[in-house]
Amino acid sequence: MVPVTHPPERPAPTSPRAPSEGARPAPRLIATDLDGTLLRNDKTVSDRTVAALAAAESAGIEVFFVTGRPARWMGVVSDHVHGHGLAICANGAAVVDLHAGRRVVRVRELTRTDAVAVVEALRTVTPGLSFAVERTRGIHYEPHYPHFPGDPGASYAPVEELLTDSDEGHFAEPVVKLLAHHPTMDPDEFLALGSKAAGAHAEFTRSSPSALLEISGHGVSKASTLALACQERGISPEQVVAFGDMPNDLAMLSWAGTSYAMANAHPDVLMCTTHTTSSNEDDGVAKVIEDLL
Repeated sequence: MVPVTHPPERPAPTSPRAPSEGARPAPRLIATDLDGTLLRNDKTVSDRTVAALAAAESAGIEVFFVTGRPARWMGVVSDHVHGHGLAICANGAAVVDLHAGRRVVRVRELTRTDAVAVVEALRTVTPGLSFAVERTRGIHYEPHYPHFPGDPGASYAPVEELLTDSDEGHFAEPVVKLLAHHPTMDPDEFLALGSKAAGAHAEFTRSSPSALLEISGHGVSKASTLALACQERGISPEQVVAFGDMPNDLAMLSWAGTSYAMANAHPDVLMCTTHTTSSNEDDGVAKVIEDLL
């Protein structure tokens, strides 16, 4: 694992910010979420968006895919990378080289101690939970967790066993996310409850329309890992244009100098961003890139 520091994230504004067009520096990096943002609802990338991404990199603007997806689910965009080919996955817990077979080049793990503490705290405040453990090379489920299709090699056991630390098999891989699912709760209420109950041990967010919490190590978010990548490249937040649609994008959108919510975004995302663009079905990201160029 590559040791990292955690630069401070900007607090999210409570109301939309007015753009200062005259003072804004030229963009050097575009950071875009995938599901509900760059991808259409059928999980494809439109020809217009492919052309816009290529044009941005031809103009010297780096493009980072910044997603909650694990590395193994990045096939949806692997054919559309240019230049550097890096993606920030698992809500900031992994940086992946898409040009090298989706090789994980940086990990910011959730420790077993914190993960177990989160499980115990959540079970105390709400019954009916089930958990899954996302490691760098695969996901593992409790028996009653609604598992994702197309994930071969998963194992099934109580979460305490799934969080075992060992030098053998998948137990030797770092944990990048803990997932908690509730069958009936309101998703936003579940997020607030989880954050209050166990926020001292981890970062909580959500990107699913169901009551599914995505839980990462302390200080790990799309924003903090993007900040590290930008720091290494000498890129300031004011030179970053970011796109997103769900609560797991909030920190990144608040950190970036210019942010765009998709027209289909969660209300909290619409509140915090500098601008709004068209929906993911209407090539909203491509439209903004075309205007930037």
